[in-house]
Amino acid sequence: MSAAMPSALRLNDQDNVAVAIRALEAGQDTGIDGVVCSAAIPAGHKVAVKAVAVGEAVRKYGQIIGFAGAAIAPGEHVHTHNCTMGDFNRDYAFGADVRNIQPLPDDQCRTFKGYRRADGRVGTRNYIGVLTSVNCSATVARYIADAFRGEALAEYPNVDGVSAFVHGTGCGMSSDAYGYALLQRTLWGYARHPNFAGVLLVGLGCEVNQISFLKEAYGIEDGPTFQTMTIQESGGTRAAVEAGIACIRDMLPAANAVERVNVPASELTIALQCGGSDGYSGITANPSLGAAVDRLVANGGTAILSETPEIYGAEHLLTRRAVDQAVGEKLVERIKWWEDYTTRTGGEMNANPSPGNKAGGLTTILEKSLGAAAKGGTTNLAGVYEYAEPVTAKGFVFMDSPGYDPASITGQVASGATVVCFTTGRGSVFGYKPAPSIKLATNSAMYARMADDMDINCGGIVDGEATVDEKGGEIFDTILDVASGTPSKSEALGFGDNEFVPWQVGPVM
Repeated sequence: MSAAMPSALRLNDQDNVAVAIRALEAGQDTGIDGVVCSAAIPAGHKVAVKAVAVGEAVRKYGQIIGFAGAAIAPGEHVHTHNCTMGDFNRDYAFGADVRNIQPLPDDQCRTFKGYRRADGRVGTRNYIGVLTSVNCSATVARYIADAFRGEALAEYPNVDGVSAFVHGTGCGMSSDAYGYALLQRTLWGYARHPNFAGVLLVGLGCEVNQISFLKEAYGIEDGPTFQTMTIQESGGTRAAVEAGIACIRDMLPAANAVERVNVPASELTIALQCGGSDGYSGITANPSLGAAVDRLVANGGTAILSETPEIYGAEHLLTRRAVDQAVGEKLVERIKWWEDYTTRTGGEMNANPSPGNKAGGLTTILEKSLGAAAKGGTTNLAGVYEYAEPVTAKGFVFMDSPGYDPASITGQVASGATVVCFTTGRGSVFGYKPAPSIKLATNSAMYARMADDMDINCGGIVDGEATVDEKGGEIFDTILDVASGTPSKSEALGFGDNEFVPWQVGPVM
């Protein structure tokens, strides 16, 4: 770290706390207004730089992240023991910050090498997927996919793999319920995903989530790249596995014949995620990803922010960027749905942050949300979508989802995301077939420990070695490289077969 760097970082002149950019000892000068630590402050945690009276707002990023539960003196550690949640009015100011953003001229736009599908959409990978309508067909789907491991695809070098996407629902549910609609939307989003060259959908036969109902609801017909079957009609497990393997073999020659072509970056749709967040997330990796999003949007592409419980307390910053009042109100409607949902199910919005988040310095959901929203950059909010709903708008959009990463990203991929960008401070190691996942480390210490899992280290920002804009450029370049076929770290490690987790809502019958 540069000797010129302070020990703590105040992010906004209105803030009464600063973030320790390294572990601080009692008696150590923070480098801010002569404030000296009265206790040890862990790296990434907050230290008071002004006196905060009981009940007074604690501010970070120039925004409210909580309220003092006890009088806080300058130099004190500010965390769960003295900073609590509380209600406050948020001015949604729909569209107040909308800007007239001009796209880049065509001759300045970036490109990547992707797979142009028959319907015109572009994929970044070339998988064959084995989907399941119900948990009961999961084992058969896995057996079918397992037949194509190892050297089985040696003759098909352009095929990235055959993978099974299994889940724990599909029956024991009402066909009229919200959860049923979510599952069908998710399955159809995967079935039509441009990262698949072909899809086989396997059912049991007697489940609530009938394949025939899905096909009727979405106007789907079987064809060379989309096939369906049930175990009961096939004659049992062994017969179904044999039939499924034969079906995939028939798809492989056409899948292998597809080649990458040069396409504009406007064809990209990126899923924005954070997991295992810490006190650095909102300072380094998240705003850096936001800077990459601004570049993508300028190139005509699309970025999807999600995790509705993790924008709670920051949604007013997004509604100000909504392109019209209807878009802003739709976001507020989803926030209200979540407030009602958590109340009905005996939870609360501040059940988040997780223990790991708190150990990393995040105190309330308000603080976590303000940092998480930075992933969305600074451009206009062009649309708000429900879970797994196809994203049709270009630019920066929001898709409703839980904060649970696998369920959230499953919805984003179903909505059309072809690359996942995932920031992490504690060290999340997920992957999300069929979309490659790029991991962005928030701090240098974790990056050094987990370099095999992390694609980019954003910790250099607080180390004084890089700027947010520089890292945003590096992330954007990496997105284009990975979209063109360069394996991400999680892909190289083989992740992505266990993270298909459709969001389950409603009673199990």
